[in-house]
Amino acid sequence: MADPQPSRRELNKAASRDAIANAALEFLRSGDLSSFTVDDVAVAAGVSRRTFFNYFSSVEAAVASFTQNYLDQVILELEARPADEPVLESAQIALSAVGSARNLAILAETFALTQDPQLGRFQLQAWEECSLKITEVARHRLPPDTDELYLYALVGAVTGSCRAAFQVWFHKHGTNITDESLADLRAFLDSTISHIRNGFSS
Repeated sequence: MADPQPSRRELNKAASRDAIANAALEFLRSGDLSSFTVDDVAVAAGVSRRTFFNYFSSVEAAVASFTQNYLDQVILELEARPADEPVLESAQIALSAVGSARNLAILAETFALTQDPQLGRFQLQAWEECSLKITEVARHRLPPDTDELYLYALVGAVTGSCRAAFQVWFHKHGTNITDESLADLRAFLDSTISHIRNGFSS
């Protein structure tokens, strides 16, 4: 049975949310966080201040939404993997399957632009929310008697290593977003799960 098509209202809401996030990112590209306000972003997005707060609690949250959207897509891919497939294999495939070149470029750029502690806090929140969702996916895929420590350690290793991949990528490339640097990022994301699957040698 085909998924129902989104209503016009849902499409309009998604368009407003995207416009706000894109406007916030554009401001961040041209200056630091203190150089613009919620009102500036709302005007640039063509929405009211009230509408802005219907979607985001702050400018930082709007910028972090790019990370949240990416991680939500990873989770959807993970949920679609065969139930009998090893969790780490599913995670590796999900990470490689997600993200058009454009979306990955924006994700990499927002990571590079959010090294400020205030912005980084919202990025961290996005990863923490992702960890909770992945924990529930893994809980339903692993045997019922799986130890809770094993479950949380496994999920923590996956999300922590993915964040590490972005950090290593940023140290190598900074704000240089090119086809070559994005290929590096994809390779880092793939390799980091391989490290967990194969174990770490001393």
